[in-house]
Amino acid sequence: MSELVTATGVLALLADEEVELKVFALQTLNEDIDTVWFEVAPAVTDIEALYEDESFPERNLAALVLSKVYFHLQAYDESMFFALAAGDLFKLENPGEFEETIISKCIDHYIASKSAAPKTESHAAVDDEDNESSPPSLATAFAHGTSDGNASVLISPTTPFSQSTLPSKSLLSRASVDNTILEPSFEPQKKQHRSSSIALTTDEVRTRRAVDKVIERLFESCIKEGKYQQVVGIAVEAKRLEWVKHVIWRADEEYKKNKGKSAQDDAMSPAEELLDYCLGICMDVVQERYFRNDMLLLVLAILTSAKFASGKAKDPDYFSIAKCIVYLDQDTQACTVIRHLVNTESVEATAIAYQFAFDLYDNATQKFLGRVISGLPKGEAASENKENEDSENAPLMGDVDRSNADDDDDDDDDDVDEKHADIYKNIRSILDGTKTIKLNLEFLYRNNHTDLGILNKVRDSLEGRNSIFHTAVTFCNAFMNQGTTNDKFFRDNLDWLGKAVNWSKFTATAALGVIHRGNLSQSKKLLDPYLPRGAGGIGGSPYSQGGALYAYGLIHANHGAGALDYLKTRFTEAEEEVIQHGGALGLGLAGMASGNEEIFDNLKAVLYADSALNGEAVGLAMGLIMLGTGNVKALEDMVAYAHETSHEKSVRGLALGMALIMYGRQEGADVMIEGLLNDPDPSLRYGGIMTVAMAYCGTGSNKAVRKLLHVAVSDVNDDVRRIAVMSLGFILFRKPGSVPRMVELLSESYNPHVRYGSAMALGISCAGTGLDEAIDLLEPMMKDPTDFVRQGALIALAMIMIQQNEVMNPKVASIRKTLKKVVGDRHEDAMTKFGAAVALGIIDAGGRNCSIGLQTQTGSLNMAGIVGMAVFTQYWYWFPFTHFLSLAFSPTSIIALDHDLDILDVKFHCATKPSLFDYPPEQEVKAEEGPAMIATAILSTTAQAKRRAQKKEKADKAQQKSMDVDSANIPTIFDPVAGGDKMDIDENNTKLSEESKDKKEQTPAQSEKETSAPPDAKKKLEKEKPGYEIENMSRVLPSQLKYISLAKGRYWPVKLVRPGPLPTGGPLLLHDTQPEKEKSLIEEKLKKVATERAPVATGSNTQARNPRSVEEAILNRLANNPPVTPSRNQSGAAAAAGVLTAIDEDGEDDEEASVPRDFEYYTDEEADE
Repeated sequence: MSELVTATGVLALLADEEVELKVFALQTLNEDIDTVWFEVAPAVTDIEALYEDESFPERNLAALVLSKVYFHLQAYDESMFFALAAGDLFKLENPGEFEETIISKCIDHYIASKSAAPKTESHAAVDDEDNESSPPSLATAFAHGTSDGNASVLISPTTPFSQSTLPSKSLLSRASVDNTILEPSFEPQKKQHRSSSIALTTDEVRTRRAVDKVIERLFESCIKEGKYQQVVGIAVEAKRLEWVKHVIWRADEEYKKNKGKSAQDDAMSPAEELLDYCLGICMDVVQERYFRNDMLLLVLAILTSAKFASGKAKDPDYFSIAKCIVYLDQDTQACTVIRHLVNTESVEATAIAYQFAFDLYDNATQKFLGRVISGLPKGEAASENKENEDSENAPLMGDVDRSNADDDDDDDDDDVDEKHADIYKNIRSILDGTKTIKLNLEFLYRNNHTDLGILNKVRDSLEGRNSIFHTAVTFCNAFMNQGTTNDKFFRDNLDWLGKAVNWSKFTATAALGVIHRGNLSQSKKLLDPYLPRGAGGIGGSPYSQGGALYAYGLIHANHGAGALDYLKTRFTEAEEEVIQHGGALGLGLAGMASGNEEIFDNLKAVLYADSALNGEAVGLAMGLIMLGTGNVKALEDMVAYAHETSHEKSVRGLALGMALIMYGRQEGADVMIEGLLNDPDPSLRYGGIMTVAMAYCGTGSNKAVRKLLHVAVSDVNDDVRRIAVMSLGFILFRKPGSVPRMVELLSESYNPHVRYGSAMALGISCAGTGLDEAIDLLEPMMKDPTDFVRQGALIALAMIMIQQNEVMNPKVASIRKTLKKVVGDRHEDAMTKFGAAVALGIIDAGGRNCSIGLQTQTGSLNMAGIVGMAVFTQYWYWFPFTHFLSLAFSPTSIIALDHDLDILDVKFHCATKPSLFDYPPEQEVKAEEGPAMIATAILSTTAQAKRRAQKKEKADKAQQKSMDVDSANIPTIFDPVAGGDKMDIDENNTKLSEESKDKKEQTPAQSEKETSAPPDAKKKLEKEKPGYEIENMSRVLPSQLKYISLAKGRYWPVKLVRPGPLPTGGPLLLHDTQPEKEKSLIEEKLKKVATERAPVATGSNTQARNPRSVEEAILNRLANNPPVTPSRNQSGAAAAAGVLTAIDEDGEDDEEASVPRDFEYYTDEEADE
């Protein structure tokens, strides 16, 4: 049939009385509607009349023609309505532009209608759980609350901030929503009507049913074609978990039905790929907490079902199960999986059980792990733990374990044979962190590449008597040697260490906790000289005692098994405020997320003493103890006291503590957020912003981002604006590429606090990525006119450039050079030099073996790292908080273990050039040279006098001997032929200068390498070939993992389903396919290193008062602290004990020197009298 040129004649047939002619006209128009639609548009009412005529036999055809006309008129809602009314005439197969558009509209309508449906019972149950932890009564604690009945129209079910009304001047409160980023699920519902004058007569329910029918047809066609992920994506958007479940089972059935002999056993089935896809979008896309929980429950149920496991040669994906278990807080399920694997009684199952335990430890909280440990069979572990209590390796949350042990079935716990008891003992050592920490310590000790040349340059460039500079060097040393147990710098620089007074001494002592972080078995012995002696004991400086408790907490951070009781005792016994300050920080670190009510009450008792010095640390510690619990009672007490106290430091500490309690609570924190943000106190508004950052960290929530951006440009307080911009980094660290674009304009703000916040946001979100866009924004900020902006830019650049070398990012060398230049610049501001020193420590953290990780290698949130980074940003107010950044440092290692947890001597293959991920070169250290000998100048008159004397001497000798003397034998210094005016030089000095030149030429091999390094390096780069071997216990960067593989042979990673790159680093269990053969192991080096107990500094009564004179001060110091020459084998902590524990001559509030008494003198008049 020829193409229709004009529709005039055909349209005339629509008015004919014959039905057949009307049907013929509609069929003709339907075929050529794309070319004549503009002629048909005026007659749309006639076609609608045919559609609404129930006696007309081809109503569906009329609806289809109407749908296409409205499509060309861009009235897509009306077009969709009539396309649905067309029924089966609307074809989904081989869709064109019209069909794709209608399908898209149907999907949007389907998602919007299903998302707006009432919550299921499971959703309500999750909400009830949230209400227990999110304070329903907290609204009464805030004056403003959320009592306004006219709630904003822009309420997002994704991140509803308690349905509160937005400020009137906010862009978000306008009637138009064009400027907002809204999901289809909560777009305002449009009225179901058309632009024509005739209203729809079809019921909305029928429309929805028609939409459902189209979507079901679409799903079926996708399933037939194997496009499972498209179906799952639409079902997740619409929150239809029954379809997600149906698709996964259908995919599994189709795979089992079609599986032939040629199929590979190690290949992933479509159902397994779908489960991985669901887990990925659960963690990265889904923002509603209740729906994420429902989805994870579904995934967990499928993974653990016998139906899913049947017919498969491979084991279930236990590591995906571990992810679900940790997020859903199902410790009983974890115990069940571990018991099942142990009872399987195979070498492979044992290795999987150990890897499962490692994954649980990396992602779970202390409280969760404690419950898992208590749920496992005890066997022989209980008696052995009692024997090992002195070595501080007791199981995690021992008190909880003992209390729960009585409730367990003794028969189940004790009926374990010797072989199983050993396996359970190893699993306990993994779950309580002992094994992981020990392996990380060994890795950091073996691969320590700390550049002491940089550290010494920082020390020499910054005057130690200035407390801010002394503290900066302390932080630089602590970060560079974090976890390496290398405290040599303290031993070699006792004179510099002796300049520490008051809080500098506190910080220097706490630095030992950063350096020895994780050294659990030696912590007591290491810090014994510094720790408080208890009631009646002789102690040293209260600053070193407080710092020691802080250090003890840092060593046991997030692993407070044997440390909590000791810290609690010392904290309650302490009377000095400084010791209480350090004790509170130590308690918070060791008891992180433990929810221990007793410790919380002890902290609250000290808080109510109303001390400004302790208030900040105690408020923070209360938040750390209740981290992520959302405890209502704790929040009510903290809010009430924050409104009562007059100390700003206490309010600030409480605000930060409340934010930590709401960690990860998302919607459960909304009431708290609105209450704090509406408070007139800027410190509490600051806490409200921190609560947004902690509650929604890593979610990428659009609503949270909009709230932060609004506060960043509207709040009247600079501190609040600064933290609002900075908090963007916490929300978006999983999408680092989006942050530079978001803060680009803020980085050029007129307000320096906003500029500083944007710099830190870039550092937090892009840490360890080397992102060029972030560096381009930060480089101009290094020359900012404001000192603290330059400080923030330097620290942020160090975070981004951590573990980067020149091959990965060519700007590393120039940035390192800038940091060293700023530290050594005498004219630079102190705050900027402080930032540069801290940055030099960060960029080389952990002996260049650590990166900043706010998420674990399996993709979950790194709770300790996020908390450490959040508290580190508070160094703005209190320098000792800087040590918290060590919690965010995670070792980038690969540690291969076998089923006996032995470190295997195996090699991995890296498919890159060695230089790509190599350590950056150490700083070139020039040989120390004395001042060059300057040739002594001899005046010409002196030379002439010498020549005359020589001539006279010659004449006298000639007369005496009556013979000619050969002038060549006379030891003349000056050659007369050269002229008399030339200046001579001293011969002895000339010899010395020549000798010094010879020494310069005879440089050691290291300097020869330095001079010849550049050409050799270039030759190496030219000769480098991709592909090289990596030893076990080596550094492997996260970006390097995709190039690392293990050749298929005797060993094979339990996490690796099929040949390919390693999924994660860290402790990696390997299957041993030949367990009967002898295995080659790596000897642990850290075992050979013993930590010496430092001598305890003795105190005297004369130290209790300030010295009256300088002489007395010197004598006291010499008497109490005689100069000691440290042994080369003595540890830095032991050598520094005598210096740091000495009581300062000056009190905290004393002046630098006592004012001399007035001179007594008499006037002439007084003398006469």
